Amino acid sequence: MSVEPISLDTLLASVGKEVGVSPWRTVTQRMIDQFADATDDHQFIHCDPERAARETPFGGTIAHGFLSLSLLSAMTFETMPPLENSKMGVNHGFDTLRFLAPVKTGSRIRTRFVLADVKVRPSGWVQTAHDVTIEIEGSKKPALTARWLTLTLIERQPENA
Repeated sequence: MSVEPISLDTLLASVGKEVGVSPWRTVTQRMIDQFADATDDHQFIHCDPERAARETPFGGTIAHGFLSLSLLSAMTFETMPPLENSKMGVNHGFDTLRFLAPVKTGSRIRTRFVLADVKVRPSGWVQTAHDVTIEIEGSKKPALTARWLTLTLIERQPENA
């Protein structure tokens, strides 16, 4: 899926608005196991379906909170338009982050993006703050909410004389 770039003026005019909702994405046991291998976090609530069904209130395994958080990057690329003339983008951190409900294996999640703030720096970096909510299909509570900060370096355009 390709999302067309937007101008800086369009971005600035979008502050305070919902700017995107990602497609639904299924969180599978394979994804959870791969994340466990990558992070060395093999707690049974993530990796042992039988034991998790017996010993937890979840009825089976759940995704790592940080796996759900990590999926923000993919959901962003599927949903959010890049800035025109952007050279690169990087994570800048989170002002807030709360894990509110477990993501059970096999659940579908998606992200809602609200543009909270934009700061254009003289250096050519543009800092955005998005209020993100990762929803779980069929759940009243979201998996997480966060204020996510990103930086995008834009190529300066020569001014017309």
